[in-house]
Amino acid sequence: MERKYSIGEAAKMTGTTIKTVRYYDTIGLLRPTGYTEGGHRLYTASDLWRLELITTLRYLDFGIEEIKQMISGEVPLGKALDWQIESIESQMSTLANMLSILRQAKDHEADSLYYIHDLVTTRAINTEKRHKFILKIVEESKLLEGIPAEWRSSFLYNFNKHIIHQSKISAQQTVAWQELQELLNDPQFIADLKNDEFLFFNMVHQPHYDAARWVKKIDEIHDRLNTALKQKRAADSPYVQAIVEDTALLYANAGQSASQEDFFRYFAAYSQQPRTERIERFNALCSILSPKYRLFAKGNDLLLQGIQWKLEQQ
Repeated sequence: MERKYSIGEAAKMTGTTIKTVRYYDTIGLLRPTGYTEGGHRLYTASDLWRLELITTLRYLDFGIEEIKQMISGEVPLGKALDWQIESIESQMSTLANMLSILRQAKDHEADSLYYIHDLVTTRAINTEKRHKFILKIVEESKLLEGIPAEWRSSFLYNFNKHIIHQSKISAQQTVAWQELQELLNDPQFIADLKNDEFLFFNMVHQPHYDAARWVKKIDEIHDRLNTALKQKRAADSPYVQAIVEDTALLYANAGQSASQEDFFRYFAAYSQQPRTERIERFNALCSILSPKYRLFAKGNDLLLQGIQWKLEQQ
């Protein structure tokens, strides 16, 4: 018979603690293979290997949810590694920025605290400056050229809500904003963005709703997606599929059929074109800038999974 180890032995052999191993069981990250007659956890060599892997990934600063997704295969290993590399690179840039401030302040020992404050204030960008920058980008890039005036703010609604209107940002977020500015100044990114948002550009000339109503509907969709995420609803669940149907109505032209077949045909073509590195980086930077945007992006991912499942059934 395969040997089994107690929770204490498992913790000792992998250099972790009993409390941590018990926590992993509680959240479903590492379940014991069996139990003693007295109800104590028992782990096999395979369980120990998984625990060792989790410990290694935690050492590399992977989050619990990311580890779950990697082990389950929900997120490909390469993509998870890319995320973590980006995260660490962002932290390194942040630390370099902070180190620069501290070194400059040290040269002004008499009024170093005031100098630190002035440096941080100068580097940080307030809401008004961020808003002016975005308006300038939109105008110069002609991103919304041809879009009816009442729909232009609708296109930027979630970006403004989650990114522009951040009241105060941290040192790490300041670095992320600086990189985001460079990305937004890249004409190729603007081209990628137009392609990525083609459903919006297709809809606005003959929408089902006016701009204000459409924005309200979008908020309702994302409230439902957040609920689906909290409840761990699957992409093929009736709950998520109902959201998919409602989203199709939001993005379909008023002249399209009631079944929204055109929307799904357009999306089928879109799904065959993977997002560019620039779009992926944009989403990563926005997630650093706003935890709410991170949740918004997760909701979008669930929605895309739901649409893809529906397409596979047709």
